[in-house]
Amino acid sequence: MTFEVLDEAYTRLRSTGPEFDDWLSNHGPMAAEALARHRHEDEIPGWLDGYSKRLEAAPRPSVMIDDWRAALGDARRLGDWLGWFDNELRDQPWTQVLQTWWPRLLPGIAAGATHGVIRVGHAVRVLREEGDTAARVSELGHGLGYWAARWQPVPAAASPGGHLDAASAVASIPAIPHQVGGIQSRFAQLDRTDGWPQAQRALASSPDWEALLRDVVNAAVRRYVTHAHREPVMLVHAATAPNAVLRTLPSLTDELWAPSAAAAWSASAAIHAAYASTASAPPARPAATAADAFDRAAQHGDEHVIKLADTALDTYAWTGDPQALAAVETAANLVDPP
Repeated sequence: MTFEVLDEAYTRLRSTGPEFDDWLSNHGPMAAEALARHRHEDEIPGWLDGYSKRLEAAPRPSVMIDDWRAALGDARRLGDWLGWFDNELRDQPWTQVLQTWWPRLLPGIAAGATHGVIRVGHAVRVLREEGDTAARVSELGHGLGYWAARWQPVPAAASPGGHLDAASAVASIPAIPHQVGGIQSRFAQLDRTDGWPQAQRALASSPDWEALLRDVVNAAVRRYVTHAHREPVMLVHAATAPNAVLRTLPSLTDELWAPSAAAAWSASAAIHAAYASTASAPPARPAATAADAFDRAAQHGDEHVIKLADTALDTYAWTGDPQALAAVETAANLVDPP
């Protein structure tokens, strides 16, 4: 029954667009998947009743895309991209569409403040682990279409190749000169941020790309506890974006793992540079159990708190570190409830 409720949520959200209020990302499908994953499916309909009031109708296709390379990153063609992936997924298995389009979209991983890849990661997880249904395949198409329309590279992206562990590498990331404004203006400063490429390369490479990404996610979750107090919403994505890539790796061919891990690290590092506080704050007191931590997030109700809890509980499962549960409490304390 858990994921039948999720399918109902996907169907309900099908008519809504990936964005609203000009640029805010629609988190409905991602938060619903996280709620279902953590056995809070009974809360999904009521949560959507409130959240969906903010959403806008999905844009309709207008002109068929004839040159997909030229159309990448053209947000005016969002409706066309949604239609494109509807057609792609109608004619091919979702696994084939993902294999074809992942390497094309990966260089633009910053799309929609990384919400494109995050939405795809949630969709792939449920498709692979719970089986495919029409509603789940359609949700993957919306995630891919959003990513394509907002396709945006991380400036001066560089692959890991140094000697630092993930926690030390994250701590060494330089802050952009002016931590003000939206993500576009912040990321634009990376090119003139001293030490930015070197900080990305400082992370030790590894032939075990899954382990590397787990370490990046874990470091971002722990960093959130002490450095999220200035930008608690946006810093969530330093953890959830690499985790979305990690969740997708098993559905990709082996040759895509190394570039995927490198892109995820650069995206996470860019968010740290743009939004992490330059001074630390005392950690919050963690919940007693993982279930208690997710209950706290669900009761809070903000989509970012729910999504961070979903990733933080992965970190807790991998490491047993109570700091992961403290990250959930930090988010619940800092982010305004809906």
